Amino acid sequence: MSPSAEEVRSSSEFAELLEILGTVADLHAASAVLHWDQETQMPPGGATDRALALSTLARLGHETLVQPRVGELLARLEGRTADLPYDSFEASLVRVTRRHYQRAIKIPARLAAELAEAASLATDAWTRAKAANDFGAFAPHLERNVRLVREVADCIGYAQHRYDALLDEYEPGMTLDDIRPLFARLKDRLVPLVRAIARRAEAVDDAVLHQGYDEAGQWRLTVEVLRAIGYDFQRGRQDRSAHPFTTSFGPGDVRVTTRIDPNDFSSALYSSIHEGGHALYEQGIPEALRRTPLFDGASLGIHESQSRLWENVVGRSRAFWRFLLPKAQAIFPEQLGRADAETLYRAVNRSQPSEIRTEADEVTYNLHIFLRLEIEDDLLEGRLSVADLPDAWNAKMEAYLGLRPRDDAHGVLQDIHWSHASIGYFPTYTLGNILSVQFYEQACRERPEIPDAIEHGDFAPLLSWLRERIHVHGAKLTPQELVQRVTGGPIRIEPYVAYLERKYGELYGL
Repeated sequence: MSPSAEEVRSSSEFAELLEILGTVADLHAASAVLHWDQETQMPPGGATDRALALSTLARLGHETLVQPRVGELLARLEGRTADLPYDSFEASLVRVTRRHYQRAIKIPARLAAELAEAASLATDAWTRAKAANDFGAFAPHLERNVRLVREVADCIGYAQHRYDALLDEYEPGMTLDDIRPLFARLKDRLVPLVRAIARRAEAVDDAVLHQGYDEAGQWRLTVEVLRAIGYDFQRGRQDRSAHPFTTSFGPGDVRVTTRIDPNDFSSALYSSIHEGGHALYEQGIPEALRRTPLFDGASLGIHESQSRLWENVVGRSRAFWRFLLPKAQAIFPEQLGRADAETLYRAVNRSQPSEIRTEADEVTYNLHIFLRLEIEDDLLEGRLSVADLPDAWNAKMEAYLGLRPRDDAHGVLQDIHWSHASIGYFPTYTLGNILSVQFYEQACRERPEIPDAIEHGDFAPLLSWLRERIHVHGAKLTPQELVQRVTGGPIRIEPYVAYLERKYGELYGL
């Protein structure tokens, strides 16, 4: 007779595996604290010391995970959990740990440590290079990151494309051959929409957003909105950084950052909502999964679906602005006292090609992702050198968006991800965009009261649905399994495209 879940959980092998995984999680959490500090508090002179500390933590975490004892424990526990429910804690822990372990044992500890050190130094270099508009200062660091990431991909192995080995870390089970046709179909629908909007560009005015808004007032509003959507400040905090991000050290400490532009009211607001969506996911993962590989999102695409759902589908809706405008007017009576919700709704949804990805509207955003995917693949395969990257970037910006960045700070240097050595990451943004609508529409089918509740500032019906249908699983399921379970089918571009065509067709009179 197969052992029960209780018998597996009480076994010495399972307890030993949990202890090892807890140590790995603690080391990752310590690294995350240092990364957070580097981007929010660290003095400029701390880069070298920080890189060495992160390298040590990465090496220790890697060595702890790949020790032979972990393989022995997994081999023993796989047979004992084979007949347990697929998404039980015990079966899921063994299955997901096996996936992490098989990937990690292919990467030498030396390489994991070197990559962590290189990424930390590159992050500091990127921050300074972007501020100085000096790609040359960042280029040597990026060259090192690309070389190391290539080495990682080659250690892991791949059937078709080097990119696949890296993408699998962020989107388990997905390959370039899966993504390319999906993105090609999406591009075929988006390009005509972008062109149609361009012919009626003056139909939407966003001047109300650019009147000058003091930073203290913007900060107050972002905090108020985060509280409203359900972000728990007893288990998190908001700070400022050059590039907004979310980081989690465990269920009791999930932090967000934002950036404030005094000349663009929407920048901080939507940065905070976006990161708040990520944080709500992390705060919604059951505490029982802490200190295990299951305390995570199903994938970065699923994670991005949560941030983009809150930022765009909710945050740029008419219902949301009927709720938010009185609060914004109370903080900015001079700028917004005579505005109405429809004016703000239209302003925050203005569509036009932009240099900066994080400021791009819903229609043009994915074109930025297609550009980056192509560049990353070319870098990995040696078809493009780092030295030629600015020219290649500018050429693709002209081809995709019809504009040329004014300088490298607004072009090739704008994203922090390559400094982190996060190559293979960008497709997750478009996958998240697609899924944000697919999930939201499913939520509204199951709980029709959601849109009306949003208009009245009640976000609990939507958040509780997300908690019960998505967050509760942590990383137990692959992204494909989760989408199937939640929506009854695979990832589909049709709901997303229909949403964009309906929304922007009405806004621009198409």
